[in-house]
Amino acid sequence: MPDCEISFDMSRIDFRATSDMLMASYWGSGRSDEVHHRAFANSLCVGAYLDGNQVGFGRAITDRTAFAYLADVIIWPEHRGQGIGIRLVQALIDHPDVSTVTHWSLSTNDAHGLYEKLGFRPSTDGRYMRLDRIPTG
Repeated sequence: MPDCEISFDMSRIDFRATSDMLMASYWGSGRSDEVHHRAFANSLCVGAYLDGNQVGFGRAITDRTAFAYLADVIIWPEHRGQGIGIRLVQALIDHPDVSTVTHWSLSTNDAHGLYEKLGFRPSTDGRYMRLDRIPTG
């Protein structure tokens, strides 16, 4: 695993690179820079860095007390498969601002193995529901 640095300093996030990566992802296509500005401002965000250059991003949408939802976890393609994603997500889970959170959730089409290494399990208990809608403004 490369010696990557994890930082919660928002001033270090390369917004242009991060927004572009997310808009190119299967889950972030159709989003805009404005959406990302608002989403990042209202989340606990983290970046992963190699030699001072950003190579990953993730965020937790959270009340910082009881609930958190992992979102937009992405590692730049040339750095995937090196354990950076696990370090990034673990740092979010371990952040002191969310130390009392007992319920973490996420949605993924392709990274189940990564999250299972951190203790996440598929939810099949029939309790979770969702509402998908088209934004009105």
